[in-house]
Amino acid sequence: MNQVVVAPDLLNEFHRLATESQRSDAEVINEALASYLAADRHYVATLAQRIEAADSGDFASEEEVGGLFSQDVG
Repeated sequence: MNQVVVAPDLLNEFHRLATESQRSDAEVINEALASYLAADRHYVATLAQRIEAADSGDFASEEEVGGLFSQDVG
């Protein structure tokens, strides 16, 4: 069995969610960790692609950057 120290307030949130959704604490925690890891893997892969593009000189043109800042946000 693995042991991980979890902040008491987070552990309480996991337990509350597990109770409300009629699942075990372990099921909720495993789902949360799997979701976090998937999102983090995606972030790291995207970051690696962007670094590779920058390293190869693939940058936005001045016109593209100017167009981005001139867009109406509201």
